[in-house]
Amino acid sequence: MDHIVRRAARAPLAGVPISIKDNFDEAGVITLAGSKVLASAPAASRDSAVVERLRAAGAVIVGRTNMTEFAYSGLGINPHYGTPRNAYDRAAARIPGGSSSGAAISVTDGMAAAAIGTDTGGSVRIPAALNGLVGFKPTARRVPLDGVLPLSLTLDSAGPIARTVKDCVTLDRVLSSSTTDLSTVSLRGLRFAVPKTLVLDDLSAAVSTAFTSALSRLSAAGAAISDIPMTEFAGAGEVSGAISSAEAWWWHREWMKQGDAYDPRVAMRIRRGQATDAATYIEMLQKRRRFVSVIESDLRGFDALLMPTVPETAPTIAEVVASDEIYLRFNSRVLRNTSLVNLFDGCALTIPCHAPGDAPVGLSIAGTAGQDDRVLAIGLAIEALRLGTG
Repeated sequence: MDHIVRRAARAPLAGVPISIKDNFDEAGVITLAGSKVLASAPAASRDSAVVERLRAAGAVIVGRTNMTEFAYSGLGINPHYGTPRNAYDRAAARIPGGSSSGAAISVTDGMAAAAIGTDTGGSVRIPAALNGLVGFKPTARRVPLDGVLPLSLTLDSAGPIARTVKDCVTLDRVLSSSTTDLSTVSLRGLRFAVPKTLVLDDLSAAVSTAFTSALSRLSAAGAAISDIPMTEFAGAGEVSGAISSAEAWWWHREWMKQGDAYDPRVAMRIRRGQATDAATYIEMLQKRRRFVSVIESDLRGFDALLMPTVPETAPTIAEVVASDEIYLRFNSRVLRNTSLVNLFDGCALTIPCHAPGDAPVGLSIAGTAGQDDRVLAIGLAIEALRLGTG
């Protein structure tokens, strides 16, 4: 009996039901990535590194979750297998956010205690924010992506969605194999940067109210909040878009000969990469390198960057699929803030900051590469404030 207790104590996720996104390999299962294209592909011969680590920690993999086809959208729409409805106001059929759409819904609906998704431009944080959950995007190299179907080799990362920051910390320890204990952080004296460029533009009234209230609560708790220009954020979307489409085209170029099996809106975005020549692609990578350097300089001396995770609350599914133009506009909007973190190779946590009963709004706490533990520790301290409760 003592042996069993000791064994359980060493398994941080013993018996915990976890869902995995449909782009992680699982031995004996076809990795569809939300597509019809791969329906005849062979089943995975082994688990992805993430699934291996989850199983070794005692987790029970309870199922694979729906997603935007090939993870290429922040909205969560999937015409092949259906689109899960946002947990808030299901009657209105609002988007779940994507691309880890089913991951978030598996947690809101109690099908899993937590979910694992991928995040190339916000695909963990967007559905978490729009459904009132916590989502963590680690520094890309922190969690191994062996056995994960890629969208962008440069920008991809993998992380958890759960109900609390504490749960995300536990999952991060498993996924990253980190044994470091988080230091307790007091909000008093912390310095937070709020960018004046791009991330606060055209916020919906609900998001603006929740974000302003969150900053007031942090200030009252003793944190120093500074508005800083961060003009480098302007035009960043062009760089991340060019990199992801070029790298997506590299992976999909043969499969796209079966083009009619693709979601047309996903195919349209992938095909943009076909027109990116080597010189342009390399220039985008160089621009990214310069961007990383400048942002790291901008944030030196600050403990974290704060911004709204998504600039508006979840629109309805009917709204976003009304036309290709509208779809692309909404998609660009929901990805706008989150994709910046992937571009500067950072890490970020989103936590709910809306008032009870209101549409979910996420507060993003971001850091530069390798600041994962610091961001998580700050997240624990901010979560204790119970933002949105007044």
